[in-house]
Amino acid sequence: MLEENAAKEWVLDAETEYRFELDLGTSIAITLIRGRAEIFGAELVEGKPYLFGSECKAAVFTWVGCTIEVTGQPPTEYISDETPMSAYGNLHIALEQMRVKALANLHGSPVPESVHLAQSKPQAEISAEPPRVLILGPENSGKTSICKILVNYAVRAGQGWAPILANVDPNEGGWACPGALSAAAVHGFIPTCSPANPLGSAATSAPTTLSSNAILPLVYWYGHAETKRNFLLMDRLIRNLGVNIQEKSDQDPEGSAAGVIVDTPSSFGSSSGTGVNDLRQKLIRACIDAFKINIILVVGHEKLNVEMQRAYGSMLTVLKIPKSGGVVELDHNYRERVHKYQMHAYMYGETMPSPIGIRGGTQGGETLTDFTLAPSANVISFSDLTIYRIGAETMAPSSALPVGAARVVSEIQPVLVDPLQPGSGLLNAVLAVLAPYHPDENERYDEELLDLTVVGFIVITKLDIPHKKMTVLSPTQGSLVGKTAIVGSYEWQD
Repeated sequence: MLEENAAKEWVLDAETEYRFELDLGTSIAITLIRGRAEIFGAELVEGKPYLFGSECKAAVFTWVGCTIEVTGQPPTEYISDETPMSAYGNLHIALEQMRVKALANLHGSPVPESVHLAQSKPQAEISAEPPRVLILGPENSGKTSICKILVNYAVRAGQGWAPILANVDPNEGGWACPGALSAAAVHGFIPTCSPANPLGSAATSAPTTLSSNAILPLVYWYGHAETKRNFLLMDRLIRNLGVNIQEKSDQDPEGSAAGVIVDTPSSFGSSSGTGVNDLRQKLIRACIDAFKINIILVVGHEKLNVEMQRAYGSMLTVLKIPKSGGVVELDHNYRERVHKYQMHAYMYGETMPSPIGIRGGTQGGETLTDFTLAPSANVISFSDLTIYRIGAETMAPSSALPVGAARVVSEIQPVLVDPLQPGSGLLNAVLAVLAPYHPDENERYDEELLDLTVVGFIVITKLDIPHKKMTVLSPTQGSLVGKTAIVGSYEWQD
């Protein structure tokens, strides 16, 4: 066992990266011995062991060369000198110039000389607007990794930027749970240590000792993995996120100069039939409108790049950027396991075992104290919690309706779920608990439920039909009496 976990030093030349892929149940520690290195844009501190687990797949990159020590035995590990980091670095510089010019324009002050020099080059004039970037690409193209790199580079710039990162991929969940759409202003590095927390921890569940815990994401609940399952709901939630981000920008014009970066699902980057392609185009347009996008980045897909150039090239900037050769092809089973990791981490926290011989290990640079959470299993009455399911999927198909009859419930109409009814689909279901309705009844409206943000997630672990009670697993002990929740198609068993 000691031999299996023996430390091994890797010497990396300038602009190369050490790539690794972990299997189920394995963990490693990486320590920077000398030089400078980063993981998806987040700098490593020399002498500090960084732990990785839960089938993490990542890369340590260096601009100037470094030596790292790897403790543990990754099933796959190698050094590559073919990386797209130069392209990503140049992209960051261009976005940084936009931020600087936008802030100068806001203050009515002269544009810094560095931006003037950049504009003198044979390229398009640098916009005076903050960068609002939409990242598109097919499955397994590394979109989320690029988002993390661009956000981390902005944070590292030393200008006090806090760019907003919006995640509209419900299959990933961002800072919440799978099935969620979320956005947050990022003030510190987004760490990488486990797919259980793809964008790091947030104040929704993580221990309060974490500095990354300062992130307070805005979350909406879609409830499904596939965007095509309820197109109208996806469209509405994307626009809700955009409205909230715009309100934040209006309240903090200086902060808004940092810009917005939007991560998207793979379905936005691939077409599979005329009907699905039309819906995909509409959702891309919804993102452009909602987030006031001025740059579209297409990751390694020529056909998609041409499509975006034709559709939007005259109104905004469309750029094709290279895909990293280190991107791993992820299958359905892996994604299912990641969903379980995410739910378990939300409820119980994440404790990563250190390889033998490692003391003072960190998760994403955070000192390991107590990452274990204690969820609460409460028995409540059916009447304590009002549960809805969104859309017509809860009803009979149109073909089963009487001749000449039309459906009266839309795809985005909330439908009350009765736990007493057979086939309610509530056992082991993940529910999003919503913020309260508007206190002024005169301000309420039909389908207001869809515009309420998420305050937390629960799982129904037991239904007691005879006594009209259910057991609910929650990360906190707060009362659910009088609360409203939405159920989707995600389930989880501890």
